[in-house]
Amino acid sequence: MRPLSPADPAAVGGHRLLGRLGSGGMGTVYLGRSPAGALVAVKVIRADHAAEPAFRARFRREAEAAARLSGRWLVPVVAADPEAREPWLATPFVPGPSLSEAVGGYGPLPAGSVRALGVRLAEALEQVHAAGLVHRDVKPGNILLAPDGPRLIDFGIARAVGATTLTAADAVVGTPGYLAPEQARAGAPAPGPAGDVFSLGCVLAYAATGRGPFGGGHPAAVVFRTVHDAPVLDGMPAQLLGPVTACLAKEPADRPTPAGLRALLGDDPDAAGSGDWLPAPLPRLIAERSTRALELPVPEPTRLDATAAASAGAPTAAARPQPARRLLTRRRLLAAGGSLIAAGAPLAWYAARGRGGGDRGNAPSGGGAPPTYALALQADLSGPGAADGQAHERGVRLGVDRHNARKDAAFRLALRTADDGGDTARAKRAVEELVADPAVVADPAVVAVIGPSWEAPVPALAAACLAADLTLLLVAVNSGQASQAQWRTVVDTRAGAEGIALPVLHYLTRVRPVHRTAVVEDEGGAGGADWQLTRALQQSPPSQGTVSVHKVPAGGSDFAGAVDALTRAGAEAAVYAGTSAERAGAFARALAAAGFAGPRMGTGRVMEPGFLAAAGAAGEGWLFGTFFADPAGVPGAQGFVAAHRAAYGQPPARWALEAYDAVGLVAAALGGLEGEGRDRPGLSRRIFRTPYQGLAKPLAFDGDTHMLSGTRVAHLYQVRSGAFRYLGPYADVTSAS
Repeated sequence: MRPLSPADPAAVGGHRLLGRLGSGGMGTVYLGRSPAGALVAVKVIRADHAAEPAFRARFRREAEAAARLSGRWLVPVVAADPEAREPWLATPFVPGPSLSEAVGGYGPLPAGSVRALGVRLAEALEQVHAAGLVHRDVKPGNILLAPDGPRLIDFGIARAVGATTLTAADAVVGTPGYLAPEQARAGAPAPGPAGDVFSLGCVLAYAATGRGPFGGGHPAAVVFRTVHDAPVLDGMPAQLLGPVTACLAKEPADRPTPAGLRALLGDDPDAAGSGDWLPAPLPRLIAERSTRALELPVPEPTRLDATAAASAGAPTAAARPQPARRLLTRRRLLAAGGSLIAAGAPLAWYAARGRGGGDRGNAPSGGGAPPTYALALQADLSGPGAADGQAHERGVRLGVDRHNARKDAAFRLALRTADDGGDTARAKRAVEELVADPAVVADPAVVAVIGPSWEAPVPALAAACLAADLTLLLVAVNSGQASQAQWRTVVDTRAGAEGIALPVLHYLTRVRPVHRTAVVEDEGGAGGADWQLTRALQQSPPSQGTVSVHKVPAGGSDFAGAVDALTRAGAEAAVYAGTSAERAGAFARALAAAGFAGPRMGTGRVMEPGFLAAAGAAGEGWLFGTFFADPAGVPGAQGFVAAHRAAYGQPPARWALEAYDAVGLVAAALGGLEGEGRDRPGLSRRIFRTPYQGLAKPLAFDGDTHMLSGTRVAHLYQVRSGAFRYLGPYADVTSAS
């Protein structure tokens, strides 16, 4: 909850606004009080989005769909104006976390709670389908947990059964990991009620085990597993295994109806409505949020409030005597269907860049020093990977300095560093010292760790941070080594390893389309073959064509044989899936010797000077997909580049800009915790709900999987005149040079 800003309206559609519940790119969600005195969540859409006819039509559809619904486990629209300059709708206020927040913060629910959840959500779907609607996005983030039961929300993509869709013809509607197989194919028939049942099965699996039945990773890989693989239900309580498995049948006709699912699940274990359906500490969390909402003071007059009053010749709210505030008891709140709907993302406080929604006016009064929160960096600063480690350190220091230079900063940041020297034993000691040090563990001001700069320390550091409820931000390394449980506190700002296939898929599908792609999987480098790249391309072949794989074993160097094999296979493009820059250069020479003229691609793992030296002229024109940008080629990063040159006498190296953005993300999340307590547990939950517009890329995370989302997560480079030239985010590259 945040106070209203001076630019906020005082009221919307007769609803007096009390505070901000959240804000993001689409608009703002306010807590308000209806003319009848009930607490409501008021979603107001930004005027620039409303100016798009298709968007306004979608918003109108959401309001109309929700208004047609009624039921105990549904959140209805109680008022709306889709035609206003800034369209809005109001729903009851539910003081509870989403299912994704509850499971992510406190672990899986017990079997009895999951059974009650399933019975009640099945009842909600019965009512949705009886109204002639299909929800199409049943997922943990769209389920709120109230004291008396769950609430299904967000009908923004709900459609009447058989209706013509407004979405693009090639769009996939829904959330990967929770959408049904029939929804996963572009151009498929409109989804039906059975798709919602499949999604509910995925939700119940997540609630019971803490993970989705089709795993995580890049959305394309999750969709592939949803369509082709059996669900993974390890750890599912026996009493739930049969009903959930039935929901997850690949064929819609094989799934139960919502009524059939209720029968499979059995009687509601809390049918009497005792309110004991949730495990501790969730009821306490809901009670605390209810209390905070009910104890809100009368808001200060906003600028729009004062302006409207002055233009009418009336005294402002500050000058008028204030009537006694009408308090709602818990019974009356629940009777009114009250609910906390923090729809939309929390306000992004762009501390590192000074953009948008700064925490203005939160500096301590009376000239007191603002509080300080420490970040810790673990990196190889003196060993074989010192170049990457020093880039991390410099980017983080510049981010901290940039934040602390803000005159309106509500808090300051400090930095601690731990140099592991690229040595495994030393890294282990660094992890132990970092977490055992009282300055880190006992002092709640230490809120996050950035690093490491190389992959081996990831498991130990992730485990230590999970135990201490410390947020761990990965910048340059693969998060795949972290366990499923550790994802609660691990923030992968780089994107999953399989995401490195995105630049390859984009280039070979949209820029230079090919239908036969060859992957040379080289096991000879120190890091072995890049099997994740191979798997991603096999699962999603460029241009929906074919992918042939040609292996070069460890100790082997027959790249000429691999080139001969891919030529005989009719390959139109060649992709190197290995980790040795020098061996990639040898492959480039073999391709050139054979006269191969198609696109040749690799990844950032081999985009090193060693490739240029080994390939020579044969490297010209090669393309590389990477997770790092070139700050000199990023619009808006000129100030960062200048600051780096001034501080260190040279341009920033790879990963420096991404490390700088990691600091900005932490500052934005801390800014969003005003009034909630800026501590480690608060940050580890808030950070995944905080969108941040970084310089290198936008940082926004799926609330259920905690995976980085968006299409600007990776970049393309090309060898031109013997040097690596930055082409930009891969999705922005539209033509071959």
